[in-house]
Amino acid sequence: MKNILVTGGNGQLGQAIQQIASQYPQFNLVFTTSAELDITQPAALETYFATHQPDACINCAAYTAVDKAEAEEEAAFLLNFQAVLNLSELCAKNNVQLIQLSTDYVFSGRQNVPYTENDDTDPETIYGSSKVRGEAVALGYNPDTIVVRTSWLYSEFGVNFAKRMRELMQEKQELKVVFDQTGTPTYAGDLATALLDILQYKATHPEAALGGIYHYSNEGVTSWYDFAVAIKELTQATTAISPVTSDQYPTAAKRPAYSVLNKEKIRQTFGITVPYWRDSLIKCLKNI
Repeated sequence: MKNILVTGGNGQLGQAIQQIASQYPQFNLVFTTSAELDITQPAALETYFATHQPDACINCAAYTAVDKAEAEEEAAFLLNFQAVLNLSELCAKNNVQLIQLSTDYVFSGRQNVPYTENDDTDPETIYGSSKVRGEAVALGYNPDTIVVRTSWLYSEFGVNFAKRMRELMQEKQELKVVFDQTGTPTYAGDLATALLDILQYKATHPEAALGGIYHYSNEGVTSWYDFAVAIKELTQATTAISPVTSDQYPTAAKRPAYSVLNKEKIRQTFGITVPYWRDSLIKCLKNI
């Protein structure tokens, strides 16, 4: 396994993988944007695969505007389902290992213990529903597909909670942040490392049956409010942060009240060490 196609190369995760690419010299990582490779177009994919002959594909391309998806269902399903179908079919046809990224939004959030890969999905948003369909078609075309669900992704790149809070704390004297949504932040740099470690494991264990769903976020549990307080402490900001309930901060798409992911399967299968969320936040803030 050598040639690795990474779609969505200009997104948070795509850029995080680019940042650590030099640590994996055994891989020829090729990053594409939607302008360079439109994965919603089967013909474009056929041409790309025939020309570049990838051995594996990490699909970081996704429609992730959770609230906008409620009004743009067709656009969400085009990228999160139809494009995944296109990729899955082609990867299966060409014996290309596919890693498909998914989300904690596939769950309703009504549970009060960490979600395992065997728990039933029950999304309550268009975004979550489109990602569930993407998971199903990816595994349906090829059971060797590896689906990795993650949550609360942040990084030095793009628009995300950690960067936005840091900016707002430089501009405002007071912020209100919801405290009744519980989960675990995921530093994109850690997830990027996990994905490339998975491919390395696959390359050295070619006969192992590794396909299926895996969960990955950082370790620990927190709320958005406590996440914001940690950012305040680590940046030595003076902004006052007040906790509010979700009904005081209405959004078009309902957020899962509880979306902590159980990481036991990915740790045991691939021998991956999962960092604690606050340790990774320190690392990220130093890089911004």
